[in-house]
Amino acid sequence: MDTKLLANLLYPNAKDVNYWLEKYPKRELKRGAEVTRLAPSPTGYLHTGHAYSALINKLTARKTGGIFYLRLEDTDQKRLIDNAGDIAYNMLVSYDLSPDEGYRGDELPQVGNYGDYIQSKRLGIYQSFAKYLVEKGKAFPCFCKKTEGLEDVEERRQKQLEETGEIEEHDPCRNLTLDEIKEKLASGEEFALKLKSAGDPNKTIKIVDLIKGEREIRENAKDIVLMKSNGIPPYAFAHAVDDSLMGTTIVVRGEEWYPSLSAHLEVFKALGFKPPKYAHTPVICKLDENGNKRKLSKRKDPEADVRYFIEEGYPKIAVIEYLLNLLNSDFEIWRTNNPTLSYKEFPFSIEKIGSNNPMFDFVKLADISKNYISHLSADEVYRMLAEWANRYDVEFFKTLTENQDFSKAVLNIDRDTPKPRKDISKWSEVKHYYDYMFYGIKNYELDGIDKKKLKEVVRAYMEVYNAEDDKETWFARIKEMASTLGYATDNKAYKQSPENYKGNVADVCTYIRLALTGRKNSPDIYSIAKVLGAREIQRRFENVK
Repeated sequence: MDTKLLANLLYPNAKDVNYWLEKYPKRELKRGAEVTRLAPSPTGYLHTGHAYSALINKLTARKTGGIFYLRLEDTDQKRLIDNAGDIAYNMLVSYDLSPDEGYRGDELPQVGNYGDYIQSKRLGIYQSFAKYLVEKGKAFPCFCKKTEGLEDVEERRQKQLEETGEIEEHDPCRNLTLDEIKEKLASGEEFALKLKSAGDPNKTIKIVDLIKGEREIRENAKDIVLMKSNGIPPYAFAHAVDDSLMGTTIVVRGEEWYPSLSAHLEVFKALGFKPPKYAHTPVICKLDENGNKRKLSKRKDPEADVRYFIEEGYPKIAVIEYLLNLLNSDFEIWRTNNPTLSYKEFPFSIEKIGSNNPMFDFVKLADISKNYISHLSADEVYRMLAEWANRYDVEFFKTLTENQDFSKAVLNIDRDTPKPRKDISKWSEVKHYYDYMFYGIKNYELDGIDKKKLKEVVRAYMEVYNAEDDKETWFARIKEMASTLGYATDNKAYKQSPENYKGNVADVCTYIRLALTGRKNSPDIYSIAKVLGAREIQRRFENVK
């Protein structure tokens, strides 16, 4: 068959591939620099798994002095959602994962010399390389109108096994003559372009996955689709062309793509391009209500959307550090040894990513977030909290900003110490944790509390409280008062003979804490009292009835 004539019949207006090869020359980067990319489909929000991949790509590019770019893979036109591309870009920026190059939302111009970075605007490029493969005899038009059903496939394979002992995945249209193809085109029949696979399913090839290591996989023997009948390429062909022209050196993608690897490698080979290195990442999972492991779901899990963490008020860096903890197990040790360094200083490595599916754990996320927030200054906490509240809790924002000095003083309680308190994991918790400071006491935690002793201690403390006392004097005054009331100030003596005392000094502090906060547990009550001021303390003591 005259494949050049066939190519001109199928793609008469396509440019020669050399036009694109000259337009997109090889990148000039230093030795060892990696070019990575995130290529989401704009079919909804940015999935947490995409943020997970973006972090790998960003850190790898930064570490090697390379480039991280964003490309939109919008070829599945039926599933597109308006503004999804904008959401993806804005979320990357929000989480400090800004791409160095590529798509930047619909309102900003793209950056870089290898665009367009939106696949639906690169159809002319795909047609050129599709035509090239036809010319080389490596692709053919398929006019089949209906995909086989499962029963049809099983029947055909069984027949092949009985007749030849092998299963072939070759498409029957690969045997059409040029005249038959012309006739179908003349009658207006639509075609899809398929790869004329040269693979042998009985043979294997060796590959090196950056995460899975060295493996052997079976050669591809399927005539996979390269261009659909609507002229749009599926992922297998589009990413091979784009990653080659854009100079991608590492493709990070979920392990669900691993079974397709041999087919994708054959596409690169047919095009004459060197394939990038692949890193198939384990997929983030969680336990369902029955205790079974499943993938983080867009439909079922709000945490699958990275906007969820922002709305809940988790600091973005805490979320990034949580993802880093999933990626490299030694990050936690590094963070313990380097409590004040930026996570960007961590020696991240793709090769250290484990092969097991990480489990999403809100408890661990909260611990990491609490640790991060504990190292912030009161000014930093106030700024981040106010930014969050201004968007998600306007009423609390007004309360915070009415008296900034008071708000910062509240947030500074137990903060500027060698061991700062770790009680806040997200900004949405602050209003509840410190409601007694901002809104007064609505309820008292009186379970197990002797109300008579509570009132007695409060009345006595009202008589001795001095707002000018330093902390040492303040506590000495409490101990003296406790002793006068019959409470033990020596813990050893109290343990030996508790029947001789009404309680110990810790019980006295609990009563004072209840009077000030309504709670049995709270941050340092001396600091709380200093922030509230003498007049408010008096008012709260008088409310204990």
